[in-house]
Amino acid sequence: MRAALAQATQALLAELGPDGHWTGQLSSSALSTATAVVALAAVDRTANEDLIAGGCRWLAEHQNADGGWGDTVKSKSNISTTALCWAAMSGARESGDFCVVVTKAEAWLRRDVLLRLPDAHGGNGSAQERVPPGLVAAIAARYGKDRTFSVPILMHLAICGRIDWREVPRLPFELAALPHQLFGALQLPVVSYALPALIAIGQAIHHHHPSRHPLWRWIRGLAKARTLRVLESIQPANGGFLEATPLTSFVTMALAAAGNGAHPVARKGGEFLRASVQADGSWAIDTNLATWTTTLAIKALAPQPGALSPEQKLTLREWLLGQQYRVEHPYTHAAPGGWAWTDLPGGVPDADDTPGALLALLQLGAVEPATRVAGLAGVRWLIDLQNRDGGIPTFCRGWGALPFDRSSPDLTAHTLRAWSAWLPQLDSALKARTQQGIARGLRFLASQQRADGCWLPLWFGNEHAPDDENPLYGTTHVVLALRELRERDFRFTGEMLERALAWLLTAQNDDGGWGGVRSTPSTTEETALAVEALAGTEHVAAVERGAAWLIEHVAAGTWREPAPIGFYFARLWYYERLYPLVWTGGALGKVAALK
Repeated sequence: MRAALAQATQALLAELGPDGHWTGQLSSSALSTATAVVALAAVDRTANEDLIAGGCRWLAEHQNADGGWGDTVKSKSNISTTALCWAAMSGARESGDFCVVVTKAEAWLRRDVLLRLPDAHGGNGSAQERVPPGLVAAIAARYGKDRTFSVPILMHLAICGRIDWREVPRLPFELAALPHQLFGALQLPVVSYALPALIAIGQAIHHHHPSRHPLWRWIRGLAKARTLRVLESIQPANGGFLEATPLTSFVTMALAAAGNGAHPVARKGGEFLRASVQADGSWAIDTNLATWTTTLAIKALAPQPGALSPEQKLTLREWLLGQQYRVEHPYTHAAPGGWAWTDLPGGVPDADDTPGALLALLQLGAVEPATRVAGLAGVRWLIDLQNRDGGIPTFCRGWGALPFDRSSPDLTAHTLRAWSAWLPQLDSALKARTQQGIARGLRFLASQQRADGCWLPLWFGNEHAPDDENPLYGTTHVVLALRELRERDFRFTGEMLERALAWLLTAQNDDGGWGGVRSTPSTTEETALAVEALAGTEHVAAVERGAAWLIEHVAAGTWREPAPIGFYFARLWYYERLYPLVWTGGALGKVAALK
């Protein structure tokens, strides 16, 4: 075990960048590549010809054997990504390029639509058919009332000429002209972070298929200039909304489709896409998760006090302090005090990276005055974010119309860990508020525990589990929080923790590892999380079997192979090169510290 721990620690330290922090690397994404190709073609096909051709080649080379595409090269084919890739390569049939690729994709889409919508006829598969019958309904059904992804996907198909604009549901972009304080009450059909898509895509749909009602046409006509100014005001300096290729691509292609391809937002969006293409011609789902991976690495190394030198700790502390937002964010209007997942301009403060940064700062040594000021601001930021139900949402308090914006157990658990760890640093008034927040958070977690003892997370999923859920991730994060709270004398029903531990035991696979649920393939990430959550409990045998699984895979050299474990909420997927390293190091380090 100590040899495996040393190897994991060395591998993690070797990833420490020249600037003194971790950056990591996100997987190539077929979804991102397809949207980038269409966006670049929409703004200037001639100028972007090489990038478009490179993206299409990458898609052709990474088509799954069944004819579809998943979000990553390790992912199962899904209807959304396959439809986006098929549309992006829609000119291939006419030009003769990639004809077999397009034909296989159409066959996959027809099969999948028939499985989803039994009443949809199969079509004759002729070249004249622009879209497999039932595809629009199947995509809409996948996301339900949340139009954050279904409408952009359908717009993408319309831009590529695969469906008619009349089949794309309208978005009320005119609402973006109202004061942002009203957005939560307006119950928008997209999630809180999707305002750029609401504006740009809404205008594209209005341009091609305006409302029949003259009053709405007039109102939307008046709102175009105002909402474009809003869009321009919230675009990051480098052009990338959320540093996310799909969102930036959708905004860019929508503007071009509405006749605004020369608009500054479209121009900067194109610049972002050109700058973010990877060496193999593909695009990732996001630029990087530098802040997130850095805080994960710091927490993973915490059980080994000498793993980081004093100089490295000082550099990391100064870097983390520099990532805290000190002014109101122009995009979400988040108050100062939070952290985002990245050090790049497109980041937005959120309730997973903020508690991550708070915990990491404590684990870097003594709390200096600057650290304490930052920590108090972060604690207050999270308190002000807490919803009425006691849970913690991702970006904005009070947005509850769609699942993504609701409170979630994984974010709530992470916040409770940070709050309880910072209590000794707080004055009496803030301490009382924080303790009240912890009590409310515990009640929320109790209300969200499933009958079998597990919790479902928001941000992480498992493609092999029913409904793409990942109760292993959610439950391990809540267990870690509950165990730390119990050690700090917070009272809650012991049954809640015992039921969760029992679920983790039943979820262990016969090989000693864990997946999203029992009988799904064991992965390094999920096994390490389970071992860390159980280490130090009475369940020694399960911990030893899990640690043995990790040790065997470290010895075999297979432990560094990441698995898709992300973006469950939107059925989007990615993997991150550093996840196996940080979670293996953290788990084995915690077990070794107990010996």
